[in-house]
Amino acid sequence: MGTLTRRVDKADWGAVREELDEFGCALTPRLLTAAQCRAIAGKYADGSLFRATIDMERYRFGAGQYRYFDYPLPAEVAELRAAFYPHLVPIARDWAERLGWARPWPDTLEEWLGMCHDSGQAKPTPILLRYGEGDWNALHRDLYGELVFPLQVVIGLDEPGVDHTGGEFLLVEQRPRAQSRGIVTTLPQGHGLIFTTRDRPVRSKRGWSASAVRHGVSTVRSGVRHTLGLVFHDAA
Repeated sequence: MGTLTRRVDKADWGAVREELDEFGCALTPRLLTAAQCRAIAGKYADGSLFRATIDMERYRFGAGQYRYFDYPLPAEVAELRAAFYPHLVPIARDWAERLGWARPWPDTLEEWLGMCHDSGQAKPTPILLRYGEGDWNALHRDLYGELVFPLQVVIGLDEPGVDHTGGEFLLVEQRPRAQSRGIVTTLPQGHGLIFTTRDRPVRSKRGWSASAVRHGVSTVRSGVRHTLGLVFHDAA
C-alpha cells in the first residue's frame, strides 16, 4: 500500500458520505505535500505525458487550458485514482439504489475500466488543468460516454491567496421544482474535493428525485491555478 493510498484511506469516510448527501461535494484531508503538488503541476510542461490539450476558449468552455493524461498514467495519479475508487463505489451504489437506477460498478477500478474499454471508452480521463489571470471554466459535466461513474475528485495543486486569487470551485444544483442552488469552495493546496459528476439523489415528497448538477471554476483574478482532476470512467 502506497503513501497516497494510506492518506486517502485515513479520511473520515462517514463524514464524507454525509457531506456528499447534504451538499453534493465534500473536502478530504490533505493528500499531497506542497512538494508533491509542485511536482505534479510541473508535469504540465511535458507534452509526452498527455494525449490531448484543450484550449477552453476555442471550444467556448471558458478560458484557460487543460491536458488529458495518456496511459500509462504517472504513478501518483494512478495511485490516487485507484485509492479513491473503493471508497466511492459504495456511495455510488447507494445513490443509484435510491433513484432506482442500475448499479453497474464492480468492486475494483480495474474491472470498471475494463468494462469501459469493452464498451469503446478507452481514452484516459485524468486531467491536469492550468488557469491564468482572467481564466475560468464554464458549468459542465464530465460524461464522455454511456458508462459514467457518478463521483469524481479534483485536487488543488497551488495555494489560494498566495499562488492565485479567485478560481473558486463552483457547484450548481438544479433542484427539482425549485430554484438552483450554488456552492462555492476554495480548494486548499493538496486537498481533494469529491463531487457529483451528473446527478445526485435528493429527498422529495414522493421519495427520492434526481437533482442535476454541473460544476465549473470562477474567474482567476491573479496568479496561476493548477488542479488535478480524477474522473473514474474513461472516454470514447
